[in-house]
Amino acid sequence: MQSTTSFDSILVANRGEIAVRVIRTARELGYRTVAVYSEADAGAPHVALADEAILIGPPAVKDSYLDPARILEAARRGGAGAIHPGYGFLSENADFARACTGAGLVFIGPSAAAIDAMGNKAAAKRLMLEAGVPCIPGYQSPRQDDEALLAAAVEIGAPLMVKAAAGGGGRGMRLVEHLDALPGALAAARSEAENAFGSGELILEKAVLKPRHVEIQVFGDSHGNVIHLGERDCSVQRRHQKVVEEAPCPVLTPAQREAMGRAAVDAARAINYVGAGTVEFLLDTGGEFYFLEMNTRLQVEHPVTEAVTGLDLVALQLHIASGAPLPLSQEEVALAGHAIEVRLYAEDCENDFLPAAGTALRWQPPEGAGIRVDHGLREGQAVPPYYDPMIAKIIACGPDRESARRRLVRALEQTVLFGVANNRAFLLDVLERGDFVAGAATTDFITEQFPGGYRPPSPEREHLLLAACLQYRQAAREAGPGRDSARFAGWSGTREVAAHFRYATDAGGEGEGLTDIRVRETRPGYYLVQLEAQEHVLEWLGGSARRSARLAVDGHQFDVAYAYPGPGEIALQWRGRSVQLCNVLSSALAQGEGEGSGTVTAPMHGSVLALRIAVGDTVEAGTELLVMEAMKMEHRLCAEVAGEVSAVMVSEGDQVAAGDLLLEISS
Repeated sequence: MQSTTSFDSILVANRGEIAVRVIRTARELGYRTVAVYSEADAGAPHVALADEAILIGPPAVKDSYLDPARILEAARRGGAGAIHPGYGFLSENADFARACTGAGLVFIGPSAAAIDAMGNKAAAKRLMLEAGVPCIPGYQSPRQDDEALLAAAVEIGAPLMVKAAAGGGGRGMRLVEHLDALPGALAAARSEAENAFGSGELILEKAVLKPRHVEIQVFGDSHGNVIHLGERDCSVQRRHQKVVEEAPCPVLTPAQREAMGRAAVDAARAINYVGAGTVEFLLDTGGEFYFLEMNTRLQVEHPVTEAVTGLDLVALQLHIASGAPLPLSQEEVALAGHAIEVRLYAEDCENDFLPAAGTALRWQPPEGAGIRVDHGLREGQAVPPYYDPMIAKIIACGPDRESARRRLVRALEQTVLFGVANNRAFLLDVLERGDFVAGAATTDFITEQFPGGYRPPSPEREHLLLAACLQYRQAAREAGPGRDSARFAGWSGTREVAAHFRYATDAGGEGEGLTDIRVRETRPGYYLVQLEAQEHVLEWLGGSARRSARLAVDGHQFDVAYAYPGPGEIALQWRGRSVQLCNVLSSALAQGEGEGSGTVTAPMHGSVLALRIAVGDTVEAGTELLVMEAMKMEHRLCAEVAGEVSAVMVSEGDQVAAGDLLLEISS
């Protein structure tokens, strides 16, 4: 049974948007709030929003947000009576839940026993089979030797999934399409699982091809009541990480909803579940559904459920944690309208979606009817490399799916984020694809729609005209009165001579396309811009120095958001499409250093998980050199050239930043 100890203050053991989200609801309900923060998060919004905030350590998660002792000590110092774990970090750590209870604190979540029951996929699946919940055919036995797994695989048949029993998030997961590939998949999945979760236990499941990922939100109280709040469709995923979520599922029938909801409630009852939880299912093309796993915490995508039910799920968590019964019955749960959420990530979409870090030079979340933004970012704040790359969640709701989708597209077009590589343009592309518009997306959607990875469209003519005009104005401002501003733009001469700009315009990075533009100011605020022998008149109609402006191109007026990330660089957004350009005539940045060479640098911030080579080793092009871990995923770095390893600058366990030199190969 859940503790019924009353509390009037809550420590939020998390960071970013979920910490802000929990603190806001807690304060609205009259609770005193305590935040925790690492040294990297000292200036983060969640720190300022809470009544009190306590430093818990250096940036690394193991020394701060993942250290139970530091969290409990912060609760003692802050006088908190309860701890809300958010999601991620310690939210599904049964030992931490026990430690909270042992310290006389209310853990705002399920019991440690319930977390334990669902924390291991193999044990959870055995429980669900006993409870009569539909499960995917597979192997979940404690026997883990390769002989037993290979024998089970033959019985299950290909294709099948290899999954880490102790975790989620796509780690330790492999699709095996042919059984001869199974030994390698078992070794890779076991290694990744051991590194990520400390356990190499695996399960096997029959692969459900092109399914939908549909999950049910459940709530239980300490009085034996359990209800569900409908479903969410989370099928649009990349590497088993959700990208877009919506409620309700576009294809679920009322009968399927009732059956799936009943199965989810049965799953929760089987472990005496208390608090917010999510039971996840795969829905196959024939309409059959199968238990996937249960997340014993609040989900990232909970806002879409809030939008269609009108309920505040965090408020419900606090209500239940205080020992009160659920305030509504299953019959009183009503779903209305449609809601869609996208996750705005700091990631380099053109570079296999690798996590990114940087400083938010410009951050402007969208506003409008039916729009909600959950975030924990302020303009000028550094986005550190140590944590999950999600920056914000943008949610749109409407009376029907298409109105919600249309509002979300418009909201993304209005979202401005410069200074940090992000997936905003990719999300727009996803929402406008025909299969998504039709509600036909499955878990294979991104793989099918973007088979060669994501490449943004090349800059449009307007982007180039605006970039040159804005950089011309920037050069004039920086030069000051009486100084030659021309040198900043790549030219010299009198005012009548046009400034020359040259931009690389091949967005795919496969060519060397350069575009030349010349700008001349004819009178204050008026510019004659020449592009490909055609002249355009640009007029400055007003705006701030480095943020946004109203301009006219040949009499066509519109707003432009912009920033100057570095020397010769400009980032701008027009009609919701953003580009970053560099005037190569004024840029001193080196181009192409290290490409195809023996110099190996870190492609992202992260840690060195494993070294496969040593100084003196001979390698061929394609040889695996080392494994990095970043944002909960493993990335393997391979040699681009053949030769001898002449230097290794890192050791296993080292933290590295994007661009750091890792090793050198002499050819």
